[in-house]
Amino acid sequence: MFSLSAVCVAALYFTRPYTDVLTRASFATAYPALVLLAATLLIGPWNLLRKLHNPLSSDLRRDIGIWAGILGVLHTVIGQNVHLRGRPWLYYVYAAKEHHTFPIRHDLFGLANYTGAISALMLILLLATSNDYCLRALGTQGWKQLQRWNYAVFALAAIHSIAYLAIEKQKSSFVVTVLICLACAVVLQAAGIVRRRAG
Repeated sequence: MFSLSAVCVAALYFTRPYTDVLTRASFATAYPALVLLAATLLIGPWNLLRKLHNPLSSDLRRDIGIWAGILGVLHTVIGQNVHLRGRPWLYYVYAAKEHHTFPIRHDLFGLANYTGAISALMLILLLATSNDYCLRALGTQGWKQLQRWNYAVFALAAIHSIAYLAIEKQKSSFVVTVLICLACAVVLQAAGIVRRRAG
């Protein structure tokens, strides 16, 4: 997973036309993080559809989740310095000179940043507990309930991604990449739910 992540990040980093390191790095970590995050939601329903045993925790799903978390958090840290260099608070509040009665950002840019930040904070929690020690300490049910927050992480990341696609007017190839990730996760999750209810 490290090698795959590194190759994807490097490929995006060195093929982007951006002139500065931070913008390239932010872009290069965003898409692999989203793809890996979507992949964590595909494994369970895929096993159900193939009528295979779905373990509480599998090494593959955990490893994919860990690298999705690492890249997602890295993207968030880098991203705080791309659009408003040296003024990361303006991602979340309006500048004083803009004279907003309600200073919390409530535009598309604010929506993109708040959903991204909350998603990243949840990712940190999931990343910190993706280990056998936490599984034993929290117990099967407690650990599973915590890990189910991955659905909320994905939903927030989806809103964040779509909002930034609109803000940055990205090329159609990247719009399609995001939409495929979202569609695959939603469709397979729905199919898994139907299969589970069918017994």
